[in-house]
Amino acid sequence: MGDVFRIGDTVRRNAGEWTPAVHRLLRELRSHGVDGVPEPLGTDDVGHEILTFIAGENLASAPPATLWSEQVLHDAGVMLRRIHDASVGLVDAGLIWRSPTRHPVEVICHNDFATYNLIVRGGSLAGVIDFDFAAPGPRVRDLAYLAYRLVPYAEDSPEASGLDRDARLRLLLDAYGTDASPRRVLKAMSDYLGELESFTRARAAETDRTDLLDHAAMYRRDADRFGGS
Repeated sequence: MGDVFRIGDTVRRNAGEWTPAVHRLLRELRSHGVDGVPEPLGTDDVGHEILTFIAGENLASAPPATLWSEQVLHDAGVMLRRIHDASVGLVDAGLIWRSPTRHPVEVICHNDFATYNLIVRGGSLAGVIDFDFAAPGPRVRDLAYLAYRLVPYAEDSPEASGLDRDARLRLLLDAYGTDASPRRVLKAMSDYLGELESFTRARAAETDRTDLLDHAAMYRRDADRFGGS
């Protein structure tokens, strides 16, 4: 969605009208003791936002033993709950976000809380990055997409055969601490994937990247699999 580059211990990317809201969210999370999220350091003289670099390995690229670790799954649920709880005070703050508000509004959703935005060190969950698309919304939205990518339910999940997905979903929901039923989470997953399909098709049209159409088609197939759950 834009150029991202590293300079020393900082990460730079193009800022937008949503950047002040994202930076306020990150400061709020850190003030509540949420470890492993970038610290905002303002903007540079050419309009790039500046964030601290979170050292470690991208979970999506980690070995299967780490990627599908039950401990990582549990810790991701715990981290998501801490982020949500710490964000509640910003729900009615009148901030400008990049993504639309979704109802019922309960927290500030990350809106892309997935393996490719989770960081691990030494096989343990260490942090989460890329809050650019954060916006007010329901807790189950983030929880559903995390389940899609980490239980996992995604059609393109690498080397995930043999996992007990029902048990892993229960583990994730328990770690988060929700009374949402698996059925509700799977329905929220289907709704999210329907939105993601439309978003991806629009991006394909904007960028002439025909490869994105394959992703969009996968999101539609996966959405249809869980739409009746």
